[in-house]
Amino acid sequence: MSRETYTASEDRYEKLEYRRAGNSGLDLPAFSFGLWQNFGTDHPYETQREIVLHAFDLGITHFDNADRYGPPHRAAQQLFGEVLKRDLAPYRDELILSTKAGNPIGPSPYFKGGSRKSLLASLEHSLRDLGTDYVDVFYSHSPDLSTPLEETVGALVSAVEQGKALYAGISNYAPERAHDAAELLRQAGVPLLVHQPRYSIFDRRPEFNGLLKLAAEDGFGLVVYSPLAQGLLTGKYLDGVPAGARAGNSTFLSPDVIDDTYRQRATALNRIAERRGQSLAQLALQWVLRQPQVTSALIGASSTWQLDHNVKALDFPPLTEKELTLIDEHGVHGTGVKL
Repeated sequence: MSRETYTASEDRYEKLEYRRAGNSGLDLPAFSFGLWQNFGTDHPYETQREIVLHAFDLGITHFDNADRYGPPHRAAQQLFGEVLKRDLAPYRDELILSTKAGNPIGPSPYFKGGSRKSLLASLEHSLRDLGTDYVDVFYSHSPDLSTPLEETVGALVSAVEQGKALYAGISNYAPERAHDAAELLRQAGVPLLVHQPRYSIFDRRPEFNGLLKLAAEDGFGLVVYSPLAQGLLTGKYLDGVPAGARAGNSTFLSPDVIDDTYRQRATALNRIAERRGQSLAQLALQWVLRQPQVTSALIGASSTWQLDHNVKALDFPPLTEKELTLIDEHGVHGTGVKL
């Protein structure tokens, strides 16, 4: 990517499927781009910029952020703010920008939790980091059981009423609390747009705990994260942990989980993918997107090639009942994943 003026690809809306988020009027791309990892001061700016712009050229309009993302905290938002100012400002009305607040970002008691002060102060910082007057979706990043849900929801409502967010979202909420939040938001006239849970072949909690059913009943969409189980559902670890891999230095993935049981199951899943002419990653992404309640799957990327490869998951035929049964046999819930 040169440093010359960026112009978006003219055919960007012909490359990707868009899905309605629950009962709202908003369509999201089947793949959303997450800045959770690979976007901070430990990565070259030009590489990060190239990936973000390439994502938009592919039709990915939704960019997911949080005050916690980096390192350091807030760095991912600041990085995206630079790209927005330099390249994407003419396309702001075509972008869905989301951010989250509530997970710890510092020692202060006001830098964490679901209080009105914590959420709304974080949103102000995020708007400055991003260089925009509003975000499209503002999330409560995680439930705070020490704060009344009414207070947390009230902060989301205020953000929307003040025009600093267009929609409200929640992330990592158990189904019962998610339902209560959805009810409170509905009563306030700010319906819950999306819930962001973790979901993959190896982490099936949204199926088992009733969240998929709840999303349909309460009318919100699911934007699922970690659909590749931190890389366990790619071919990267089939033969062990390669040098420089995420499992070697990640707080979210330990080399200990890459054992014989994991390799046996992942290899069997990889064979299913190979018979379909696709990679394990493409199979895993297609698997989560088969659910009608899943509006979008969050993907990251360390290169434009990786981004292209994952987006091509949409090019393959639907999974058959026989294939889904085989995936159930080998995609055992909890494999390699901290539940």
